[in-house]
Amino acid sequence: MKKLVIFLVLVIPVLSSAQDKSKFGIKFSGFVNSDLYFDSRQTIDARDGFFLLYPSGENLDINGDDINAKSKMNLLSIQTRLTGKITGPDAFGAKTSGMIEGAFFGNIGTDINGFRLRHAFVKLNWTNTELLVGQFWHPMFVTACFPGTVSFNTGAPFQPFSRNPQIRLSQKLGDFKLILTAMEQVDFVDSGPLNNIGTVGAASPRYLINSAMPEFNLRFEYYGKWDNDQEFLIGLGGNYKMLTPRLSAGYIDSASTVQSYKVDEQVSGISSMVYLKYAGKSVTFKLEGVMGQMMQSMTMLGGYAVKSIDQETYKQDYSPLNTLSVWTEIHTNGPKTQVGIFGGFTKNNGAGEDILGTYYARSPNIDYVYRIAPRVIINSGKFRVAPEIEYTVAAYGSNDVDGKVLDAKEVANFRFLVGVFYFF
Repeated sequence: MKKLVIFLVLVIPVLSSAQDKSKFGIKFSGFVNSDLYFDSRQTIDARDGFFLLYPSGENLDINGDDINAKSKMNLLSIQTRLTGKITGPDAFGAKTSGMIEGAFFGNIGTDINGFRLRHAFVKLNWTNTELLVGQFWHPMFVTACFPGTVSFNTGAPFQPFSRNPQIRLSQKLGDFKLILTAMEQVDFVDSGPLNNIGTVGAASPRYLINSAMPEFNLRFEYYGKWDNDQEFLIGLGGNYKMLTPRLSAGYIDSASTVQSYKVDEQVSGISSMVYLKYAGKSVTFKLEGVMGQMMQSMTMLGGYAVKSIDQETYKQDYSPLNTLSVWTEIHTNGPKTQVGIFGGFTKNNGAGEDILGTYYARSPNIDYVYRIAPRVIINSGKFRVAPEIEYTVAAYGSNDVDGKVLDAKEVANFRFLVGVFYFF
């Protein structure tokens, strides 16, 4: 990382001869962040609770007492962030730019405080066309319309949350924009069989890689702005993803030797979304709805499950799980003080057909989750203090033959969060 930054600082200005060299280089920005949070019970989360999803289900001991009904508290600064924005000379008749961004969030739970890559991309901008190549937000995370929560979960599991290596082409058509993206996976991935027996699940990008086809997304949006400080955005999008869960299948014989068969297994899912945003001088309103299949890689409920097994070749057929999600928020736009509230709901709609029962999914035993999260943001210069309350309820039950959840019982968690930021 350090060598790359030094290279960019030294080389980019040299590349310019006919243009103003003083405009080219790299400019750093970011923030120092510390979050203090208290949960009323144990939770499903990442990085020691920093990235909260929902409360853990009941875990009853021999006396019927819920082991997970225990509060917890933590203070972490791992979301401290460094961003380098790069500018350089024109290329192919387009304005060029790039960005490198990292944080100390780590890649896995044991790597807390480790510096990890968030974004790394280059852009070519013509008059009405933009080409982005590199790692950036998944196009179902709309950077112009996403929850402004204090919590780093940014509305997950109701809002799609994923960063992907990608090629993104955007075309302006007046006030309209068409965006086509092809993606792979790196940190945000799907689950699948760990071995050819197919009984152990593991999260990995290889299921998409082995499909030899990227994930595709097509988005269409309209953006309008009026002289009296009003903005309006509305858009819709569709997403297609195909996974290859295994390359071989088999069984363990009497000598404890794995006998394998080459198989051709695939499962695909289609997702759609619609979103809108209105921003006035004093208030902003946002609304988004998602109907998706195999949404685990987007930090949402869902995935896929085995629906049949060939008893001769042990080949498995799979069915994608369906997820419905909707979220909304409203907040004021004051420069010094902002008040807002977020609300989200997501539902497990099962597979729509009978399945055998092996799930490669995020929390398939949850029927639905909902959250209400009011917040206050107080700014003073480059300093910010932001308290927030998250009330999240998850309904746990048992799976029916079609993957839907029966006899769901709600458990709730109160999170009291205070975020402290210093921007630079």
